[in-house]
Amino acid sequence: MKAEDAIAALRAHANPDRADEMRAYHKQTREVLGLSNAVTGELAAEWRSALDLPQLVALAQGLWESDIFEARLAAGKLFLQARMRPDDTAAWDCIAGFVPGFDSWAIADAVAQGGAKRLLQNPARLDQVEGWIASEHMWTRRAALVFTLPFTKSRHPAPTEAAARARILGWCETLAPERDWFIQKAVAWWLRELSKREPDRVRGWLAEHGPALKPFAAKEAARHLPG
Repeated sequence: MKAEDAIAALRAHANPDRADEMRAYHKQTREVLGLSNAVTGELAAEWRSALDLPQLVALAQGLWESDIFEARLAAGKLFLQARMRPDDTAAWDCIAGFVPGFDSWAIADAVAQGGAKRLLQNPARLDQVEGWIASEHMWTRRAALVFTLPFTKSRHPAPTEAAARARILGWCETLAPERDWFIQKAVAWWLRELSKREPDRVRGWLAEHGPALKPFAAKEAARHLPG
């Protein structure tokens, strides 16, 4: 499967009317084909099952370099396996290489799905992700929180996950004073998800650091807190 073949498969589902709507909604200047998430997901799953890791990496890079909106979405969806054997380093390097090119929440979140899987497979990569917090690129800073959302999921976290939570709450503290809407939303999103498992911890965080957030973000972070 070459990138041009995959792009041809994406183009076969193009919907010009939907493309106009999506281009406006996502504020895109790049080419938009008008595909639903279901279509890009189904095609990515088909390619994922047919290709080995080096082939997936080459395809993802080709799709990304095309700069077509749905091709970038599909590139992000090529690495959704919970485990890659024997090693997923090439997949992680590919995903991390996409991060500086983020300029859209839809593309960033599609790539984050696979990135999160790769972090769970190797939590030592949090050392690299922590460096994203200091980036001048807003989308890279945001990615540090969106990529790490799965670390909020367990009701009984293992020691590695518990340590990750403490670490990432520190990142939330660092980012809370930023005024950018997307950063505020990401901090709120991370805290809201953690509050479903550790409400007291999030309540304590908000008591200490919540005043640094914009009101909408503080409200969103507390949305699932009891009482």
